Amino acid sequence: MQKIQHMLNHLHWANQNMLKTLQNIEGKNQKAIHLFSHILLSEHIWFTRLKGEDSSALAIWDEVSLGACAEMVKQNNQNFTEFFSGVTETDLDTVVFYKNSKGKEFQNTAGDILTHIALHGQYHRGQINQRLREDGLEPVNVDYIAFRRD
Repeated sequence: MQKIQHMLNHLHWANQNMLKTLQNIEGKNQKAIHLFSHILLSEHIWFTRLKGEDSSALAIWDEVSLGACAEMVKQNNQNFTEFFSGVTETDLDTVVFYKNSKGKEFQNTAGDILTHIALHGQYHRGQINQRLREDGLEPVNVDYIAFRRD
């Protein structure tokens, strides 16, 4: 459980660093902002599923302003902090039943979902960094080891 908590703490750290960079270049790369908002919307959707609520109607690829992204970074972190305050190691083995955005039913353990959340965001932050490089901008160091050194 501690490893998953570290991964989600890394997720928040990486989101904060990415947000700062995107705020500094606002308007220069809309696709990067679009990918970042997707990360945050996805985190919210997965949290909704972990709570056992229906997420099938929630947007996953909406156009979201950087101001709204900043609020989502805070809210997602608060949601996961609260979630972990009441979770035990055995709770990570709990099977969560949910529907994806197309209405297809799935089931996975809470631990697998939390691991997916951490990895999914890192995948898209890599895409954002590639777009920043293509625009001649400095990519954001969001490596896990940099987080652990910080």
